[in-house]
Amino acid sequence: MKKIATALLAAAVLVSPAAAQTQKLAIGTTSASSSHYGYFVAVSKLINEKVEGVEANVVETGATLDNLRRLQRDQVDLGLVTTNVAYDVFNGRGEFEGKAYQPLMLWVYASAPQNVVVRKDAGIASLQDLAGKEFNPGISGSATEATAEKVFSLLGIEPGWARGSTGDVVNQIKDNRVIGYVKSGSGKRLDASSIDIATLTPISIVGLSDAQAAKVREEFPNLSVVDVADGQAGEGYPAYKTWAFGVAAVAQADLDEEAAYQITKAVVEDQTAQAAAFSGLKGSDLPTMTMELSTIPLHPGAVRYYREIGVEIPERLLPSS
Repeated sequence: MKKIATALLAAAVLVSPAAAQTQKLAIGTTSASSSHYGYFVAVSKLINEKVEGVEANVVETGATLDNLRRLQRDQVDLGLVTTNVAYDVFNGRGEFEGKAYQPLMLWVYASAPQNVVVRKDAGIASLQDLAGKEFNPGISGSATEATAEKVFSLLGIEPGWARGSTGDVVNQIKDNRVIGYVKSGSGKRLDASSIDIATLTPISIVGLSDAQAAKVREEFPNLSVVDVADGQAGEGYPAYKTWAFGVAAVAQADLDEEAAYQITKAVVEDQTAQAAAFSGLKGSDLPTMTMELSTIPLHPGAVRYYREIGVEIPERLLPSS
């Protein structure tokens, strides 16, 4: 028995230093049926391969709101969030009034420009031209619909709102019963439903004017205004500005700075596996997307990495300490 006890003690001495050095991190994601879940599975594998001393595991959750609650309860260490909701929880706005919680940003990996897509033959040259016209603000009950209504209200434009599912609205646009809709882009490219419409019905994309963009930035700090370059949405579509939000990875504020640095470095520098899991990421510039779409400050570890590679970090994204 003495020999067995001595052997077990020796084994514990040999194993415990390595075990003590391994930091286990849980990543809150979304439904396993979502492509975003697959993305974070790829991220966790990348972390486990590239970041020494860190073991990451994904947790299936109810997405942004659930992840923020789990982060606040210390049930996960990193999590998927949309940047508009991240702003609200960080600043205690809306449903988070009196319940602020302040995670910090690591990176933004997807953008969701809110494209105003209209029939080309409708003669819509500006958003003001949509006043009184049959127009769909987005799928009923969606974030796109709610956000579009707020933006149009801010700009003093009142279309004749046409409600319905994407499939119904696409058919109504094709039949010229509705002249257009607001639809989240696939990155900065048009969504598949918009491409479907454009196959036989020429379309235009109507952007914000500079003055309108300034109003949106001022009134809705939880949204971003993005510039879509000439041809970026698809061949033949001119440059435009529109409102957007992003999908991102945030971390507990007290996540070790070195771990945050190494995780951000691993993700930014090796996107092959991520793009294979999440096709919308292909060709994306994660640092640029992060600086453009993030609505909350960066984690100090992420700041260190982005500065190391020469990225200019906006003042609004620098942590307070």
